[in-house]
Amino acid sequence: MDSDLILPVISRWAHIGCAIVLTGGSAFIWLVLQPVLQDQPEELHERIRVRWRRIVHPGIVIFLVSGFYNFMLALPRHRGDGLYHALVGTKILLALGVFFLASVLVGRRPGSQKFRDQPRRWLGLLLLLAAVIVGISGFVKVRPWTNSADSSAESAAAEPDA
Repeated sequence: MDSDLILPVISRWAHIGCAIVLTGGSAFIWLVLQPVLQDQPEELHERIRVRWRRIVHPGIVIFLVSGFYNFMLALPRHRGDGLYHALVGTKILLALGVFFLASVLVGRRPGSQKFRDQPRRWLGLLLLLAAVIVGISGFVKVRPWTNSADSSAESAAAEPDA
């Protein structure tokens, strides 16, 4: 493997791996755990939150670092691509919403109690936002894009001088 590819591949794996673990974990909590926990003591809810917090907070940091790195790598290829920048900007804003919801749902502060009191509602919204982010990401990754500046430079280089 080319040594120039190692860091980008690791960053991409870290980013996608966090998406799988955090979104999958949130879906498990929403679909399976929350319905079962309704009649359980608050102490059990808190123990689960503490354990999940140990995964959520580092995951958000890994998301932010790998996402920023991946975005910086992609910028030169998408110079002048307004749709790419609009979609990625939307994705970033939605991700900040997901990070906020994930943080308050595992939080300890009294101000986040209103979110913890309705976890199914807020986890449902978190998962909806995550699904939109995944959809945007998939579209941005596979859509055709040719940087007109790059293609005109390539065609000029290919044309023989008269």
